[in-house]
Amino acid sequence: MVALGLQAAHFTAQQLSIRKQRTFGNFIRCGIAEPSGEPAPVGQKTKYNDGLFEKAFMTLFARKMEKFAAAPKAGMEAKKGWFEYDYESFVEVSKRVMLGRSRLQQQQVVRKVLLSMLPPGAPAQFRKLFPPTRWAVEFNAALTVPFFNWLVGPSEVVEVEVNEVKQKSGVHIKKCRYLENSGCVGMCLNMCKIPTQDFFTNEFGLPLTMTPNFEDMSCEMVYGQVPPPFEEDLASKQPCFADICSMANPSSSVCHKLQA
Repeated sequence: MVALGLQAAHFTAQQLSIRKQRTFGNFIRCGIAEPSGEPAPVGQKTKYNDGLFEKAFMTLFARKMEKFAAAPKAGMEAKKGWFEYDYESFVEVSKRVMLGRSRLQQQQVVRKVLLSMLPPGAPAQFRKLFPPTRWAVEFNAALTVPFFNWLVGPSEVVEVEVNEVKQKSGVHIKKCRYLENSGCVGMCLNMCKIPTQDFFTNEFGLPLTMTPNFEDMSCEMVYGQVPPPFEEDLASKQPCFADICSMANPSSSVCHKLQA
């Protein structure tokens, strides 16, 4: 209270509010290092300036996933220290998690990693705090934009229609950083889309559908919309990125990582 009183002597309430918003936004938003300030065009890799916040999340997720990952190749560091992970090394750990595992096993690993980051009983508490109401889905969409930025890149809340009701529970990811850096359809679905949908829908009780666009690497997230079964999802029929994925099977009409 004393500190707030001292600050009030220098700033009006409005100025303080604006300053807090800017500081918070700068703290949680990873910066794109492109001259345009927007993701690079398809075919080019977007450059980012990651800060401590982003690297902390990369490290947290990577170290959790290391427990399930295959051993790194000879000459590669087995485990990095805090803030030593960058996005490329985070993606590299994800690839090692996929090795030797089926589609469902990969998704189960992600579920275990997500649960390991929550205190006991957290899903039940989430269900109480955020029942599937319009307010809850719009609130979670708003939170996604800043807090998922480190993982997927810049995004924005958009209006969508769910069950004939228009609401701002959609999130448009301009060019997914995870898909762009991995170049892998299987990683997109097995390590992100499907387990994230399942976690929100079944663990948190808040339906979520994610629809990646493999043409421009954008993605649409819609909170409040129940995802379709895997077999009916158009994304499950997507072939590999034969030209950019190191694990691609060009002879297969569907990404081999999407087969059970």
